Amino acid sequence: MASLESLASSETAEDAGSGRISSNGRDEIKGSMKKIKKRRAKSVPKFGCFRPEHDGGQEIEADRTEEPFNPTHLVIMVNGLIGSAQNWKFAAKQFLKRYPKDVVVHCENSQTKLHLITVKNAGSKVNSARLTFDGVDVMGNRLVEEVLLVIKQYPDVQKISFIGHSLGGLVARYAIARLYERDSTGELSQENGGTKNDGSGDPCLQEKLTGKIAGLEPMNFITVATPHLGSRGHKQVPIFCGLYTLEKAASRTSWLFGRSGKHLFLTDCDNGKPPLLLQMANDCEDLKFMSALQSFRRRVAYANARFDHIVGWSTSSIRRRNELPKHQHFTRHEKYPHIVNEEVTKILSPQQEVPLEVKGNGYKWIDMEEEMIRSLLKMSWERVDVNFQGSKQTLFAHSTIQVKNYCINSDGKDVIQHMVDNFLL
Repeated sequence: MASLESLASSETAEDAGSGRISSNGRDEIKGSMKKIKKRRAKSVPKFGCFRPEHDGGQEIEADRTEEPFNPTHLVIMVNGLIGSAQNWKFAAKQFLKRYPKDVVVHCENSQTKLHLITVKNAGSKVNSARLTFDGVDVMGNRLVEEVLLVIKQYPDVQKISFIGHSLGGLVARYAIARLYERDSTGELSQENGGTKNDGSGDPCLQEKLTGKIAGLEPMNFITVATPHLGSRGHKQVPIFCGLYTLEKAASRTSWLFGRSGKHLFLTDCDNGKPPLLLQMANDCEDLKFMSALQSFRRRVAYANARFDHIVGWSTSSIRRRNELPKHQHFTRHEKYPHIVNEEVTKILSPQQEVPLEVKGNGYKWIDMEEEMIRSLLKMSWERVDVNFQGSKQTLFAHSTIQVKNYCINSDGKDVIQHMVDNFLL
């Protein structure tokens, strides 16, 4: 390409200097230059679909339509409120660098999908920008359809993992219940190891499908600064400083963020049913929220211990406030300087359950919070506490933990590296 370009420019200069340049010559040179520009345009990396390549030792991103190999592990990354697939750009790159031949990364909510290889899905639905106001259930349903479309493009994929930031973690929890239910009832086709239920009621068939997500083996379910217990009261939104008046006002104005706001502040009680987040802490008749979550080999909750003004430490780490570790006991990891505490939760016994009393709007948030904690802790979680103290990016901790924008959130790269290093392939 470079030689053709230099040849075209040298011919132009020579002809111009001699004062003789024919119309045919001009047309030929213009045609050559157009071809060069066209090739350049094709070679420009597009965010959306990429895989790491090396050209002379320099890492580049390339948009591919052919498949040089068949990845076996699908990683779904889900953005939060008013977010987009761009938010996961840095993290996706790190996963592809570490597992270039095994993993295909899909950043949900983008019209140009962030895959290892291009998947043409222009008609799929998205959950970005204002569409994130539509509610956890609506967004979860969109994610389900999008995941199924992606899986069809990769018939050799055998495993699946989810990584959700903030509200995206709740959306992922809803989606896996839908995907688990689809799988357990045999609604999936025979693609990807799934077997269609022919109504025979074969117990062996049921056993084979149990514990699958969209017909795939569930591996990692990772949430990053996700409000598992909602955002209502109890200092769950630190920017309100624990002031009751502000927390109450926020609950009353949660509708400003649409149905998502109502879900987060537990003010939705449709048809006398409990708030959605409370429903998601139990297996329902049609959606097995807890069974789906428990089917994953590991569950991880990354949480900001300080400086996150949007999502509180207790709700993102699934703890009661009196169980939060003391800051003086924090120890910084040499390799991951912003990770200050790691622990695995103890599974609570069934005797510690609290029965639900359906009272519509009469629910007390503290009782709902306790119920969600006890339900979620029926299975083990890996807790990873993060502290950006000393960083110039503490004000943006909620985004820094995800490295939402590398220019202003780069200090969170060690958290992403920890995520990649401990990923169960």
